[in-house]
Amino acid sequence: MDNVSLGIKFKTLEVAGFHSALHAMRNPMDSWAKSDTKTGKIGPADRELSQRLSKAGEEHAKHLRMIQVWVDIKAPRYWWQEFDTYRQGVEKISCSTMHTLMRRHLTVDDFEMDADDGQIATTIDLINRSMDMWKQTEDTDEKKWIWRGIIQSLPQSFLQKRTVMMNYAAIRRIYHQREGHKLVEWECFLAWARTLPESWMITGEGE
Repeated sequence: MDNVSLGIKFKTLEVAGFHSALHAMRNPMDSWAKSDTKTGKIGPADRELSQRLSKAGEEHAKHLRMIQVWVDIKAPRYWWQEFDTYRQGVEKISCSTMHTLMRRHLTVDDFEMDADDGQIATTIDLINRSMDMWKQTEDTDEKKWIWRGIIQSLPQSFLQKRTVMMNYAAIRRIYHQREGHKLVEWECFLAWARTLPESWMITGEGE
């Protein structure tokens, strides 16, 4: 990772549902009286039960689906292609490349790139010149084809922002499937997941 300038970023917006999820966790055995969770702190009995259910498999850890996370993620297109394989328990709203791309010139900060990637710099220059042509022409058909060429020229390293809603079950699934992945951006995802409240529910720590 030393020669890579990572542009991928995670900003947690909201995490919610712990109290209700832990209440529901005890429904199957009518064991609400055994709950020892207080406001802002999960008790050892509830933690032990949550760990036991999670270890038994996702079909038993239904309570993890009730804990929701909203996060802004800015990541390259090639990472989003892999992330988009995850659909269960995941919702996304993207910033629109179609509507916002032409508002300004692109810079190296808009890309996930190696420190000395001259090819990206050349591509950025060509795209910016095409943007200038698009702004200068009044011909509708010419604008359409210039815009089409720009979209087709965008490298997979182009950074796109999305607001993502995931539940803890989905994050846990992704976490364990992507541990040790050769794509360094997944290391960033794992590190972000470990910053979430009660991250042991995701990592499996203590199970």
